Amino acid sequence: MEDIRREALRWALANALKHDGRASAKAVLGKLVAELPGWRSKIKELSGLVEQVVAEVNELPHEEQLFRLRKVGPVERLKPEERRGLPELPDVEKYPMVITRFAPNPNGPLHIGHIRAALLSHEYAHRYKGKFILRFEDTNPENALLEMYELIRRDLRWLGMSWDEEHAQSDRLEFYYNYAEQLLREGKAYVCTCSIEDFRELRDRGEPCPCRELSNGEQLQRWRRMLAGGVAKGEAVVRIKTNLNHPNPAVRDWPALRVTAKPHPRMEERYSVWPLYNFSVAIDDHEMGVTHIIRGKEHEVNEQRQRTLFEHLGWEYPTAVQYGRLSMAGMVLSKTQTMQGIRDGELTGYDDVRLGTIAALRRRGFVPEAIKQLILDIGPTLVDSSLSWETLYAYNRKFADERADRYFFVPNPVKVLVHKAPDLKQVRLRLHPGHPEHGERILPLAREGDALVFYLAGEDTTVLQEGQTFRLKDLMNVTLSSKGKVLEAEFQGLELADVPKIQWVSAGAVEVEVIKPDNSREFGLAEPAVAGLNVDTVLQFERYGFVRVDAVRPKLVAAYAHR
Repeated sequence: MEDIRREALRWALANALKHDGRASAKAVLGKLVAELPGWRSKIKELSGLVEQVVAEVNELPHEEQLFRLRKVGPVERLKPEERRGLPELPDVEKYPMVITRFAPNPNGPLHIGHIRAALLSHEYAHRYKGKFILRFEDTNPENALLEMYELIRRDLRWLGMSWDEEHAQSDRLEFYYNYAEQLLREGKAYVCTCSIEDFRELRDRGEPCPCRELSNGEQLQRWRRMLAGGVAKGEAVVRIKTNLNHPNPAVRDWPALRVTAKPHPRMEERYSVWPLYNFSVAIDDHEMGVTHIIRGKEHEVNEQRQRTLFEHLGWEYPTAVQYGRLSMAGMVLSKTQTMQGIRDGELTGYDDVRLGTIAALRRRGFVPEAIKQLILDIGPTLVDSSLSWETLYAYNRKFADERADRYFFVPNPVKVLVHKAPDLKQVRLRLHPGHPEHGERILPLAREGDALVFYLAGEDTTVLQEGQTFRLKDLMNVTLSSKGKVLEAEFQGLELADVPKIQWVSAGAVEVEVIKPDNSREFGLAEPAVAGLNVDTVLQFERYGFVRVDAVRPKLVAAYAHR
């Protein structure tokens, strides 16, 4: 019986991980019966065991389910395509074409949490040969920032995305006005002049405010006063009529349009009545033919609001695909915190290396394919996910290691003189050990009298002892003869020896400043070949880490990614 329980556990864990952490007892029982046909006569006993196991599995957090499945072993009969890659989109057969959208608010830079919706929406549109729309949701003049439009475009392009259509909601106000007037005329919306406090008190009791009972004609007159500028900010709001007994008070008679006094960065003072999020989103999703909305589960209330508008207008709501929250320990993901830090001068900009913005990751030299693969591997699961920097580093290392050329860099350099060395002028090394086609770099060697001159990383020299033999990487073996401000060593041979290997630089070394992830600076010397690199080049300083060239004048500055 213990073997059967183990099989049930294996199938339950696999089933749970395919369905957002919730296994189905019926599905697990079906798998077991198919695998153990002799148990059909004992189906009642088997069913009780399965229900018990499934109940235990469904209580486990996502990470524990993964851990236990690895422990008991994978379900061998699962096809590979069932275990990896994005799941199929639901309801594809309902639509002539899959149309998805990414709808950022240009009030701050994109971070790794935002691009989950972008990458998933783009990937699904591409998979089904559909259409992907970029739509700027910029109907709040108080926080839209003009520079964000192009920064967002740049981030998306860097991640390999293109789009079939681009829209800005600030260009579409006449559409929203027309629908608002239609709803007011049909008695499905009203202009409310109640104070927020009074309205909420009535709403929470499930009672209508006095404005709701006014005639459609009076509602239209109020609306036209709003458009004519006869209403100040906060004096009136258009509300969508809903069920006043809806179990969630936030859905009852939700606000759709309001007056704002601040000029818009694109429209300036052309408009003073602006739609709120749920109104403009719902209309645009219908008008643009969006078939699948892929977004976080925190939008559940927004979806309920939008569905009421779809019902009023006789439209069919698109298929919604929700996913859980994505957090990352030690990474600043809040737009509010980011913008405040920049305003206060605590952060240097949207690409400050301490941030989790796409601009910051790009500046540090992360490979866009790594970020994309990480997000696609997480997929649209409803389970909340928590990433670590180490996970992101591991994904990036896989891609960066394959393409980044290698160079020597020694932070906090210490000089060493090697005596009795042969008269070598230079050494030629591959740029990439696995790709000879990348070519070679030349490291010239300097001399002082009879000694060759090298610089080693200060950290490496602290562990060296007098009399210890070590190898100057890819060059020669030497024995340390004395330690002082300048180290002295003697040549021992060129052949490869089983001794510690230390990287070095010599003649023509280039000064380098490295920006670390905490925005501190580390200084050192790099081999001369780095002087010919361009800004944005991603390289690997051997035994130090991956970096991206951030500046080349007046000296080379590199932003650090990770080891």
